[in-house]
Amino acid sequence: MLFSSMTFVFVFLPIVCMTCLLARKDLQNHILLIASIIFYAWGEPRYLAIMLMTILINYIGANYISRSKNKGHRKALLAATVLLDLSFLFYFKYFNFFIENFNELFAAKVDFIKVIMPIGISFYTFQAMSYVIDVYRDEVKVQRDIYKLALYICLFPQLIAGPIVKYHDIDEQINNRTVTFDKVCYGVKRFIIGLSKKMLIANTLGAVADKIFAEPAVHIDILTAWVGAVAYSLQLLYDFSGYSDMAIGLGAIFGFKFLENFNYPYISKSITEFWRRWHISLSTWFKEYLYIPLGGNRVSKARNYFNLLVVFLATGFWHGASWNFIIWGLWHGTFIVFEKLTGWHKKEGGWFISSIRHIYCMLVVVLGLVIFRSENMPLAIEYLKNMFGQIPVHTVISDLSYYMGNIEILAFTVAILCITPIFARILETPKSKILHAGLNIWLMALFFLSAMQIAASTYNPFIYFRF
Repeated sequence: MLFSSMTFVFVFLPIVCMTCLLARKDLQNHILLIASIIFYAWGEPRYLAIMLMTILINYIGANYISRSKNKGHRKALLAATVLLDLSFLFYFKYFNFFIENFNELFAAKVDFIKVIMPIGISFYTFQAMSYVIDVYRDEVKVQRDIYKLALYICLFPQLIAGPIVKYHDIDEQINNRTVTFDKVCYGVKRFIIGLSKKMLIANTLGAVADKIFAEPAVHIDILTAWVGAVAYSLQLLYDFSGYSDMAIGLGAIFGFKFLENFNYPYISKSITEFWRRWHISLSTWFKEYLYIPLGGNRVSKARNYFNLLVVFLATGFWHGASWNFIIWGLWHGTFIVFEKLTGWHKKEGGWFISSIRHIYCMLVVVLGLVIFRSENMPLAIEYLKNMFGQIPVHTVISDLSYYMGNIEILAFTVAILCITPIFARILETPKSKILHAGLNIWLMALFFLSAMQIAASTYNPFIYFRF
C-alpha cells in the first residue's frame, strides 16, 4: 500500500486513526501491529513470511544474548543472528547480481532463478540488526514481548522506505507514549507537506528527468542534459524527503517521535556536510554499527581513510545490486577522503569562498546522481560526456521546451526555492492569527491539489522502494 494512494489516505489511515482513538491505551500497540501487517501484506502478501521470520530470529537471538554471561558466547550468538538477517537480504537483493557477475567473470553458465526483492527489506533488516546489536552492547534491555518487538520492526509509517529507526531511539516510546491534540495536528501538517512534495514536485520533475534520460545521449544538447540531471537530483530529494515527512507525520499522529532524515542537504558546502544532512538515518546507522566498530577516527590516518571508503562502499551497495550504486558510493567516499586530506570540509571564508564550496559540493552530488540514475555505467558515462560536450550531438530531436512546459517550470522554480530553510522558518512559527490561518488554508490547498493528482494517476511509487 502506498502513502500516495486513495486507499491509504481516505480509507486505511482514517480507519486506523479512529480505531486507535476509541481503543484502550493498552490495546493501541496491538492495533498498530495488526494495521502494519495489513499495510505490508496489501501489496506483497507472499513476502510477509520473510518479515515475520526476521522478527522471530531477532527476538530469539536477542533473548539468548541477554541471558548469556559468557562474552564469547554472546559474540557468537550476535554473529549468528546478524548473519541470518543478512542472508535474507543477500538472497533476495544480491543473489542475481553475484550470479550474473560470476557468469561474466568466469564465462560460466550457472543457472539461477530470477529473485524478486521484497519491498522494504533493506529498511526492516537494518532495524532488526539495530535491535540485536543494541542488546548485545547492553545499551537497551531485551524486549520480552514479541508483539512490541514486531511493532518496532514493522510499524507501517516507516516500514517501506524509512527513516531507519534505531531501537535505542524508540524503545521507551513503544512502552510508553502519549497522543495529544498538538501532536496530531503537527503530524497531519507534516504528512500533507510530504504528500505535496511527492505529488506536486517530485512526480512532475520525475517526468522531466525520465523523458530526458530516455533519449540517446547523441540526441540531446548540453543544456537539456544538465536540466535532466538537476531535475532528477530535485526529484530524488523531494520524493525521499517527502516520504520521510509523511512517515514522521504519521508517527506523530500515533504518539511516536522519529528523528529527522533530511536537513536541507542541498545547501551543503562539502560532501562531509552533505552526508550529515542527507538520509541521516542511514548515515548514522553506518556510523554507529560499521564505522565506529571498524575503529572510526581513533586509528591511523590511512586506516581511517580506508574505514571511510568501506562505509561508503557499503552505502552504495545498500542502495542496490548494481555496479552503478557501488561506484556512486565510492564516488562519495573518495571526495570524503579528499576533504579529510585537505581539510576542505573545515574551510571558512566570505561569501565568495562559500559560494565556490557550495558549487563544488553540488557538482559532486549532481554528477554522482547521474551514475545513480543511469541503468548501467556505459549509459552513465555517455550522459556525463554529453553534459560536458565531449560527444558529437548528431540530431537534437527536441529542444528544452518539449520536456518542460509551464507546470514543469513552476515545479522546478518552487523546488529550487524550497531547498533552503528560509520559507520553512517563516512558516514554522506564525506570529499572528492571520498568518496562522493563512498557513492552514495553504496546507488545505496543497492537500486538495495532491488528492487531485492521486486521483488522476494510477500508480505513484516512491524511488526508494527500489532499495
